[in-house]
Amino acid sequence: MADGRHGSRGGFVTFEGVEGAGKSTRCNRLVRRLESEGIPVLHTREPGGPPVSERIRKILLEPGLQVPPRAELLLYLASRAANVDLMIRPALEKGVNVVSERFSDATLAYQVGGRGLPVEPVRRADALATGGLVPDMVILLDLPPGAGLSRMQRQGRELDRIEMEKPEFHEKVRNMYLELSAGDPRYLVVDATLEPSLQDEIIEREVLKLFQSVGRDGVR
Repeated sequence: MADGRHGSRGGFVTFEGVEGAGKSTRCNRLVRRLESEGIPVLHTREPGGPPVSERIRKILLEPGLQVPPRAELLLYLASRAANVDLMIRPALEKGVNVVSERFSDATLAYQVGGRGLPVEPVRRADALATGGLVPDMVILLDLPPGAGLSRMQRQGRELDRIEMEKPEFHEKVRNMYLELSAGDPRYLVVDATLEPSLQDEIIEREVLKLFQSVGRDGVR
């Protein structure tokens, strides 16, 4: 466990996936489990986190608001830069583990995969926003986009600007996530059609192993 002693830093885990895949639910369950084990953890989200990022979130998700792809990218990155500088990096440096709903991989999936922006300029811009910070583990909740949108409709949720995109957009996002996960050892791909308790079991087991490793090895 990373607890800030002996110069050790916290571990950094992010949740990714298409709309309706269950990121918030699985993330909340994981955070509660970690807290029950006495493991220090910070829970954040993107877009969002500190107050300035939460204000940007409202702009990005407002239904009916026209946001061109490049402007959308830069708003997401502005939110991320503030989240990293004000919340994520300070927590990690104190030995607190961080669990975030979305991070850089979402930018590649949505702005590159979904919007079609060029990958290398996006990667460079994201690196500037994060200061080079990379998650230790990316948990991809994989789900066909149609199934995720059906879940939200059954829940009676009011869709935001991104959720209201055409099915083709969400398919491109999923395909990009799968492309990113292929051969990347940081990725834990979880079948989001499995029973929720089984998903939680898989996630909790792997995250606990990661945080124990970070605690032993120090800065990774």
